[in-house]
Parts: sequence; C-alpha cells; structure tokens
Amino acid sequence: MDRFDAMSVLLTVVEAGSLSAGARRLHAPLATVSRKVADLERHLGVRLVLRTRRGLSLTEEGRSFVAASRRILEQLEAAERQASGDHGALRGALHVTAPISFGERYLMPIALEFLKEQPDINLRLTLIDRPLSLADEHVDVALRIGHLVDSALIATRLGTVRRVICASPDYLSRRGVPREPEDLAGHDGISFQGFATAPEWRYRRDGAAFAVEPHPKLAVNTTEAAIQAAVAGIGLIRVLSYQVSDQLRSGALQELLTEFAPEPLPVNLIHLPVDPLPLKVRYFLDWIRPRLRAHLAG
Repeated sequence: MDRFDAMSVLLTVVEAGSLSAGARRLHAPLATVSRKVADLERHLGVRLVLRTRRGLSLTEEGRSFVAASRRILEQLEAAERQASGDHGALRGALHVTAPISFGERYLMPIALEFLKEQPDINLRLTLIDRPLSLADEHVDVALRIGHLVDSALIATRLGTVRRVICASPDYLSRRGVPREPEDLAGHDGISFQGFATAPEWRYRRDGAAFAVEPHPKLAVNTTEAAIQAAVAGIGLIRVLSYQVSDQLRSGALQELLTEFAPEPLPVNLIHLPVDPLPLKVRYFLDWIRPRLRAHLAG
C-alpha cells in the first residue's frame, strides 16, 4: 500500500464530505476509493471514518490521523518544491470562512485577486453567520468578529467594527429621535438571530454598561431582512457598522445615540496552532492581512 497515496485519498474524501464525492473529485471509481480507505484502516488497525446517511464523519482517531496526514503531505510538497527550485508556486486546497456580509463586502474581492495570483490554489470560501470549528470542519483560516473564547487558536488582530443603532428618517419623523438610551423603551425595535455576534442593546455611561431594549416589533432571522425592515420605517435596529455603511452614506438610515455606544468589537484572523504553518496558509494570511486592515481603517 502506498501510504502517501492513501493519505491523499482520505483527505480528499474528508474534504468532499463523502466517498462518492471524493471519488468524483479524484476522477476514480468509487470502489477504488473505498478500498484505499479500508486498506488504510486495516493497516492502522482502527476505524477512521463512519459512513452515515449524510455522508461520513471522522472518529476521534480519524480526526487525529487526518490532521497529521495533512501536515505530512504539506511538508512533503514543500520539500519537493524546495528540491525542484519551485519556491513561489502554491498548490492545493484552502478552506476559509467568514461572516456573510463581511465576507461578501471585503473578503471576496481580495480572495478573487489571490486566486488570480495563485492559479494552482483551490479556494473554498464558506460565508456563514456562525463560527465553524476549525478542526472539525477542516478550516485553514477563519475571520471572526467579536471577543475570542478559544485561547488555543492563533489570532491576528485586523481592527475593530462599531456597533450602531439606526433608524430611517421616516420612522424618526413619526416617532421622534431618541436622545437617551432610556428613550428606547418607547420605540419599536427589530431583532434578528443567527449571527453569533449580533449586537445587543447595550450602552455605556460614565464607564458602566447598561441595557435598554425597545418594544420588539419585528423579529427576523437574517441581518439583511432586519436592515430592509429598518429602511422601510418599521423600527430601530442595532447592527455592525459595515452592515449598514451604504444605507448610512445614502441617508436611508440615520445613526443614533453615538455618544453611548459600547466598545467596538475586535476583528481577528484565526488559524489552528500548526507548526510549521503550511506555506499556502502563510502566504494567504500575508496577502489578506494588510488589505483587510486598510478596509477596516478606512
């Protein structure tokens, strides 16, 4: 058994999500791919993957072996590039995740330019408003907004984003402009769920934090729906500044209670504590860090 080949097949199957999807990606018969995974399990004497109706999942031994295999194959590829003198070319799959709105607005254009620069990289960009497990989801780089709770991850600060309260001019003309946080108790609010760092109705006064919530007029499950409702004059929303930058610039929404705003939320790039860091990951981080910092500073 060619163990390097078996490792490569296993990684492809795991990244594809199933044996059949892995076989299609490898342009190989399903029976061949299944046999190579089974041979590897037999060689190691443990189960690596569990077949389920939804595809497959890794056992604890499988997660450990996949992580080790990824490091080994990346080191092998780096050694081959160094031996051949091909130092600059990057190859392989790269999985990156970010919140939807931030990813569409800022990360996507940068990622597209990166792909033009590195045509042998296959990028999987998962835009989702909840944090993914980097280990379980095989994520190389994640962009997180908010305070980090997992100290085992390696983080690089990019900047911050503000939490803002806003409403449409139409709503404010009908209901009045709140001057103090306490005034919000007499206003309608739009709430949304699904975003891990959805801003709370929280304020600061003389160094102390306190909260006052408006009447829950409408609840939706996406930020975009909440913004549409606010523009339509339904009520007030609290969102992150970049999510409504266009509406604030055009005047469709008006920012409120800025002097009571809480501390901005940190924006970080994170990755697993892998040593050495794969060349493709290191190069991608070096590519996007200054570009994203420029956007956040602007």
